[in-house]
Amino acid sequence: MTNETWGQVREELIKRVGRHNYATWIEPLKLSQLKNGVARFEVPTTFFGDWVQRNYGDHIRTQLSSAGEPVDRLEFAVGSAAPVAALPQTAKSAARPVRARVSEEELPGAPLDARFTFDTFVVGKPNELAHAAARRVAEGGPVTFNPLFLYGGVGLGKTHLMHAIAHDLQARRPELRVLYLSAEQFMYRFVQALRDRQVMDFKELFRSVDVLMVDDVQFIAGKDSTQEEFFHTFNALVDANKQIVISADRAPGEIKDLEDRIKSRLQCGLVVDLHPTDYELRLGILQQKVEFYRSQYRGLVLADGVLEFLAHRITTNVRVLEGALTRLFAFASLVGREITLDLAQDCLADILRSSDRKLTIEEIQRKVAEHYNIRLSDMIGPKRLRTIARPRQVAMYLAKQLTPRSLPEIGRRFGGRDHTTIMHGVRKIEELMLTDSQLADDLQLLRRLLQG
Repeated sequence: MTNETWGQVREELIKRVGRHNYATWIEPLKLSQLKNGVARFEVPTTFFGDWVQRNYGDHIRTQLSSAGEPVDRLEFAVGSAAPVAALPQTAKSAARPVRARVSEEELPGAPLDARFTFDTFVVGKPNELAHAAARRVAEGGPVTFNPLFLYGGVGLGKTHLMHAIAHDLQARRPELRVLYLSAEQFMYRFVQALRDRQVMDFKELFRSVDVLMVDDVQFIAGKDSTQEEFFHTFNALVDANKQIVISADRAPGEIKDLEDRIKSRLQCGLVVDLHPTDYELRLGILQQKVEFYRSQYRGLVLADGVLEFLAHRITTNVRVLEGALTRLFAFASLVGREITLDLAQDCLADILRSSDRKLTIEEIQRKVAEHYNIRLSDMIGPKRLRTIARPRQVAMYLAKQLTPRSLPEIGRRFGGRDHTTIMHGVRKIEELMLTDSQLADDLQLLRRLLQG
């Protein structure tokens, strides 16, 4: 393959992966050999080669084939060392020279989504605090709260805000080393470092950053060695006054099997809950997406009331809402029809049915028992121990609030209890909510888990 052809492939890769990702992950690659369907590249580190293989390998193979150079697999070597990875799932280690410093290209972060910026984030009451806090961090000034901990259910905007922070920091403070990755990727890198006996390199990489952003931190719960390294990395960065941004699907204190010392550390910064979306926020998100789709599907007519209908009916999460709108515009374009309420109901029948799904008392009992770590049989049984009675009353309260069932019906599902017992349990929880902040937090979390 000529340098000219490889140059053409690289130009095409810029369009496919974005200029920033190209500069970080593709530009440093040096094509050393192309023979018998195998393309060999020199890379700075094993981390680098393995990351390119997993995240950009398919792109590279596709573009090489399009340029008339069919490739079955890619191999990566550090300098003149042996291959790092011959196949995407069979990474092999390679010896690496000792480095005096960590280069920007070696930071093993995840690619950022160009769509996830502050400009495309719709702000409403449920997420305005999280948005304001993310904006403050993105200014890149002195660390004011560390870490910033964002939590909430699926599709509420945690990852969007984290990508937006990273994008803004790269634009405002390009000299800063900003590293974004998932907790799963953090664990993968750590396990790989243990296997390859490169733990010191791992420590150097992760403690050299100015801003560390870890998504879905609940993933490391129960993984002792990874938690240990995460704790020390966290402490080292905080002590160096480096900013940390963390996200999870629940508050730090609610993450089961997460070490207490890590929970304590995570709670020492600003902990912000992204609440489930309300009608106004859902409508705002749809209105913003429509502007984009109108530029893609020119000539399509959107009837009055369709967006309001969707905002009312699809309440699960933003991803489902956006997916419904994407399907609706694509379908209307294919059949050449105006987007009306009738078309929306026909096209989105399955999504609307799913959104209409009613909670059952059994689901509530199961989720509450799991949350409080008690047996489901005790939930509906006769035991009156406080550790069982209080969760039982919580489940009674939620059954009354979230289902249309009558008190006698609820009583029957709780072991045949009288409706007055259910009424007492509901009133007890209503009273305690006013003074017990932990109970109020529990109820908020359970509502989100059951409804989201």
